[in-house]
Amino acid sequence: MTMMLLNSDFSQRAIVTLDDYQWIPSPQPGVERVMLDRIGREQARATSLVRYAPGSEFPAHSHPGGEEILVLDGIFTENGIDYPAGWYLRSPDGSTHQPSSRDGTTLFVKLRQMSADERQPVRINTQEAANWHGQPQRQVCPLFSGTSETVLLQKLAPGERLFCAPLVGGAEILLLQGELHAPEGCYEAGCWLRFPPGDMPALIATASGAFFYLKTGHLSSITLTGATL
Repeated sequence: MTMMLLNSDFSQRAIVTLDDYQWIPSPQPGVERVMLDRIGREQARATSLVRYAPGSEFPAHSHPGGEEILVLDGIFTENGIDYPAGWYLRSPDGSTHQPSSRDGTTLFVKLRQMSADERQPVRINTQEAANWHGQPQRQVCPLFSGTSETVLLQKLAPGERLFCAPLVGGAEILLLQGELHAPEGCYEAGCWLRFPPGDMPALIATASGAFFYLKTGHLSSITLTGATL
């Protein structure tokens, strides 16, 4: 693969809707991906949707810069352990694993975006009610909080606004269920949105509410990781 720069200007908004999806085969048979942002060649700082056909597997490999996974559907298997939809996996710099899927799975994956001082792996089942807290209008499942970023799942009630102040360090959203309304239109489940530091997008949950992955703080000049060529 030649050098790819996709949505690589982190000072600008980047939005990928379902109409923009292009499933591209990976070098591993049975595995394809939608590239959301990318800096590099086959080994890249990347954010992607990754789909495993039933019976697909990768050989054991390591991840410089770490790997972050949210299982969107199906069952993802890592080192013989099954992680059904809703599991969040965070593996630090240099970690090694052997991923596969017996019945097929779709993942949200972020590669080479962790700070070098992050050492502890994270495994969270977001389907467990005990992992959620907050008010009925805004429920939160915390996934990770460090010096450079905060990651969570959030459920927003109809009519609630997501951001009420300019973003410090930017924000990234993968909409999992429902819709978010913005002045430019509505974003439905499957849309990926990234907003630079200082932006304040006017996103409001529609009548169906909204359920999404949210990462904040990671896009400033101080916290941005793995983005140098």
